[in-house]
Amino acid sequence: MGLSRLVPFVVVLAVAACTSAPAPTDPAPPTRSTTTTSPPAAPSWVVGAQPLPLRPDGYGQVLPTPKPLVNRRLPTIDRLPTPRSDRYRSAVRPVPGDVLARSTWRGDCPVSVSELRYLTMSFRGFDGRTHTGEMIVNRSAAAPVTRVFKILYAAGFPIEEMRVVARSELDAAPTGDGNDTTAFVCRPAVGLDRWSAHARGLAIDVNPFHNPYVRGDLVLPELASSYLDRSRARPGMINAGDVVVRAFAAIGWKWGGEWSEPVDLQHFSATGD
Repeated sequence: MGLSRLVPFVVVLAVAACTSAPAPTDPAPPTRSTTTTSPPAAPSWVVGAQPLPLRPDGYGQVLPTPKPLVNRRLPTIDRLPTPRSDRYRSAVRPVPGDVLARSTWRGDCPVSVSELRYLTMSFRGFDGRTHTGEMIVNRSAAAPVTRVFKILYAAGFPIEEMRVVARSELDAAPTGDGNDTTAFVCRPAVGLDRWSAHARGLAIDVNPFHNPYVRGDLVLPELASSYLDRSRARPGMINAGDVVVRAFAAIGWKWGGEWSEPVDLQHFSATGD
């Protein structure tokens, strides 16, 4: 499962920052040759801006989905150079030092740095544009994972964000609105005292907000309750037998949406857990 305090399970999620336009100075009077443009519209939702009140178990309170997120189609924030063409591109290489430094890897993780690989892959955003994402996975999964995301790209399956989880997110206050498609996170399994498959780079969470984790009264991300209604089809959702499930099944990975308890709709793993 993913971050939203999805860390613990990740789950906390990705914090996006925005700045408002500066107050205008006194402009010169317009002339016939002067063209005016409207300022960019304010974002409908700023991810990570509002920490949630905590439950006794340390997760955020599960609250109704805010109206701007009921049919979530937030634009992608580009952190890597955008592709030069619409053709799918991917690359696999050892994890660069600067990427490792901002990741959750530490010396007691159950996987060595040499067992991990750094992927960059094209993906389609909810804005309809092509973007470049990044991911750390187990060396054994690197080539198969790039094939999966090539299939999703060709199918036009939208992804909001694909980036490496930062160390600071593991201890950040939950905001319940994260939506990072990611793999390696050095953390225990949610609610358990053993390592998650994410800690070995052998699990991937896809669009966590559109595909929440559910266990009893806990929903992660905590604001994603609207997406528990799987009969209401919306872009970014994963359902039994669809292109996402089939693509991961083709490389032998299992889907957490088929579990009975918990149900982890975002989660795919090589280990089945």
